[in-house]
Amino acid sequence: MTKTAPPTNNQTPLSYHEFPVPGKIKIIPSKPCNTKDDLSLAYTPGVAIPCLEIKKDPSAAYKYTAKGNLIAVITNGTAVLGLGDIGPLAGKPVMEGKSVLFKRFAGLDSIDIEIDEKDPKKFIDIVKSLEPTFGGINLEDIKAPECFEIEQTLIEKMSIPVMHDDQHGTAIICSAALLNAVSIANKKIREVRVVFSGAGAAAISCATLFHKLGVKKENLTLVDSKGVITTERLHELNPEKQQFAQNTTKTTLADALIGADVFVGLSQGNIMTKEMLLSMAPTPIVFAMANPTPEIDYHLAISTRSDIIMATGRSDLPNQINNVLAFPYLFRAALDTRSAKITPEMKLACVKALAALAKKKVPSSVEAAYNHKLAFGPLYIIPKAFDSRVLSEVTPKIAEAAMTSGVATIQLDLKTYQQNLAKTAKRLAKGKW
Repeated sequence: MTKTAPPTNNQTPLSYHEFPVPGKIKIIPSKPCNTKDDLSLAYTPGVAIPCLEIKKDPSAAYKYTAKGNLIAVITNGTAVLGLGDIGPLAGKPVMEGKSVLFKRFAGLDSIDIEIDEKDPKKFIDIVKSLEPTFGGINLEDIKAPECFEIEQTLIEKMSIPVMHDDQHGTAIICSAALLNAVSIANKKIREVRVVFSGAGAAAISCATLFHKLGVKKENLTLVDSKGVITTERLHELNPEKQQFAQNTTKTTLADALIGADVFVGLSQGNIMTKEMLLSMAPTPIVFAMANPTPEIDYHLAISTRSDIIMATGRSDLPNQINNVLAFPYLFRAALDTRSAKITPEMKLACVKALAALAKKKVPSSVEAAYNHKLAFGPLYIIPKAFDSRVLSEVTPKIAEAAMTSGVATIQLDLKTYQQNLAKTAKRLAKGKW
């Protein structure tokens, strides 16, 4: 039921979510249902014909149903944003929001599914049973270390793409930003020393992808709530953390940051001090992504080090590390090529395409949306979320990687595909779903 919002001068988060109807998503039929003939086609008896075709050939589901453009956003609510284990129902606004982003940025339909189950094996069984419905599974806000087992097992068991975005989305955007920041700082990626504050799912995935890009494993230092992850702590570490254990006497974040080139914050606000920043190498690269309060205040950081290259997770500051630059386009390419999985090659293609796009001249429409000039440099190392070129320029690179890595079952003409995506991007930007 449509409700009238109470008079207000400011749109609050609660009124945004409540009015004019509760929530952020709804279902709209894609075919007419206005006459008795329409009804006979939409439901009985006409619906039996495509049912029988799918019974004969399961792949026909992609021809006669919405499966090929439908994503499930699934959580158990154990690690929702920075709010922690608030449960699946309380996490529903986030999952609905993710569905909105799939539609707005990639034209993908999406349904949020909140599952009241913490046991990884039971959760896996539930998600696996949903395969007939969806073209892809976006796992969201599931705590570590369970998220590693859940994602990997589902990838192995399912024949549709599955991705835990908290891990890989963050890693992809961070990696693209790192490539450009290292270039601007005139450093070599094989020589930079990186320190992570946080060692959860996102940090592990970032470190893994950084290593694939060329950062030496011995130059990747992770710091969790107990201190630096060292070989002396192997007995207490999960397998994901063990692979990054360092043989070092450094035990604290402050110790690890002395002389470091890069700081990646995936932990909590205000954990990095001015003194820590001053101890870093020349032209420090700082990605302080705790939200809404970064690991070090942006204004404190830039006033402390004039040579800093800084990014945060905030949209009101330069260089926002935002997962929306990755997950819609990864799934768009995966579904369009009907890939069984999202491969490392597809993720790396996304990284490199995003990094390359940031170096191109920014359209005036994007500058107008953000109300300031944008040019590649310390204050612009990653494309903006509302840059429609991401859909048309990054997605084809991911699709190409899917085809060359052997997971695609549909071969696309990339030139035509890019042209069609550019048209889609313009339509979506106008709110025409």
